[in-house]
Amino acid sequence: MGGVKVAFGAAMLGSVLLLAATASGAGMPMGGAINVFVTPSNDGIHGPIVITGAIGDYGKTTSMDKNGKPDANGDYVMITLKQGTFEINATALNAKINNAQPTVDKTTCSFSFSGTGPVTLFKGTGLYNGISGTVNITVTFAGVGPLYKTGKHKGQCNLSNNAQPLAQYGSISGTGMAKFG
Repeated sequence: MGGVKVAFGAAMLGSVLLLAATASGAGMPMGGAINVFVTPSNDGIHGPIVITGAIGDYGKTTSMDKNGKPDANGDYVMITLKQGTFEINATALNAKINNAQPTVDKTTCSFSFSGTGPVTLFKGTGLYNGISGTVNITVTFAGVGPLYKTGKHKGQCNLSNNAQPLAQYGSISGTGMAKFG
């Protein structure tokens, strides 16, 4: 009996969503508030993205330089979603992040970092043709670093740039407004 209720509820929800999509222009974005969620990747270039609100879509990100070449340190991002693409100019966000100082605990060899700044949306294709707007993005990273195993620093925290963290966490999220036309 419970399975019938679940199936009926799912069918009703599907009908309501279909009617809502039909009434609003079958998915054409009207513009408005959006929420952005990205999981950073190990290569620093690609990552999955989900956008909710006025844009309900998902896909992948590609960090790139101004000329469109993939670059982990690029100031631009190509957003490739199921219903189109657009680009993000992250120059202002990256400037804020590059000047922020991480919190480091040398006793536990742990670190954390967070920074917030604006990104602008532009150059849309498909359903996102004519996109513009600004999103405030927060970038958060945390981790635990290794200890030196030999040498004069043996047993101390290895904070060098080439030290591989033992564990790490990252998130990129934000809210803002998207406009079309």
